[in-house]
Amino acid sequence: MAIDVKLLKEICETPGVPGYEQKVRELVHHYLDDIADEIYDDNMGNVIAIKKGTKDKAVMAAAHMDEIGFMVTHIDDNGFLRFNPLGGFDPKTLTAQRVVVHGKKDLIGVMGSKPIHLMSADERKQGLKISDFFIDLGMDGDEVKKLVDVGTPITRERKLIEMGDCVNSKSLDNRISVFILIEAMKELKDVEIPYDLQAVFTVQEEVGLRGAMVAAHGLNPDFGLGLDVTIAYDVPGSKPEEQITQLGGGVAIKIMDTSTIADYRMVAYMKELCDDNKIKWQPEILTGGGTDTAGIQRMSKNGSIAGCISIPTRHVHQVIEMANKEDIRAAIDLLKLSVQNLDSYDWSFK
Repeated sequence: MAIDVKLLKEICETPGVPGYEQKVRELVHHYLDDIADEIYDDNMGNVIAIKKGTKDKAVMAAAHMDEIGFMVTHIDDNGFLRFNPLGGFDPKTLTAQRVVVHGKKDLIGVMGSKPIHLMSADERKQGLKISDFFIDLGMDGDEVKKLVDVGTPITRERKLIEMGDCVNSKSLDNRISVFILIEAMKELKDVEIPYDLQAVFTVQEEVGLRGAMVAAHGLNPDFGLGLDVTIAYDVPGSKPEEQITQLGGGVAIKIMDTSTIADYRMVAYMKELCDDNKIKWQPEILTGGGTDTAGIQRMSKNGSIAGCISIPTRHVHQVIEMANKEDIRAAIDLLKLSVQNLDSYDWSFK
């Protein structure tokens, strides 16, 4: 079954940095208000969409809505903006990029820095820092100050395209999982499931898993499924032990990352589902980075039996993130099966 690239494109191109996810939240409501048995926003801004099960337990599946971005910290008299990053950035990825400054109206800006022609030999060797960049809106200072305030959010400007077997876009981290969770909810609409599915579209993951922790504490699920991208370093120059995952290698089942050791029972359960249903999969041990899975696992009042469905992605935290369409489809299928079969597995410690 193919994926709905048009929907994925809409989700990826919708702006929403940490703390400013409102347009993505509106999109989730647009697609799920008529699908979920219950849907609401909590005080922090997480969207919680519930599909009722037949038995008295619950599984929380979480996909974060926020994307890495920036916030305006200073506007100089000539209209140039200084900014603070929201989420993790490698400075080299900012060079010569366009951004959208979400002021009183959206404004296109460009990332600028000192021209290489004017750099000293030492400056050329050192590499740029985030603090070396400014944003140029092509407008004078008075005009900028009418439209932009300190605290204005900024997103990166890039469209989603298809490339061969893949999609390429900004913000696949983690809009790809927002897409997967919406599609799973739609495809499960008329399907009976054993336990309540708490589909949670979380806020502020990129700055510390904040929304997931609040949601898990409030919902107190018995089971947890994080949904997020993972590194696919399957490119020239990489060693096999560095690759983490490979594009086209199938959906990734997380074993651990720097924030979570996935419950071995959940790992075994998902592996078994993939093998029994001919879903292509690969193991994931992520040596740098964490996901909402940590919040679901540890912040529910009783703890949850938690794991993570990961989507292999190249060029993560850049504007050219890339994922394989078959891997995305496999992630949807694994999520649906995981929700449908939770009551058929022996969850005792053994």
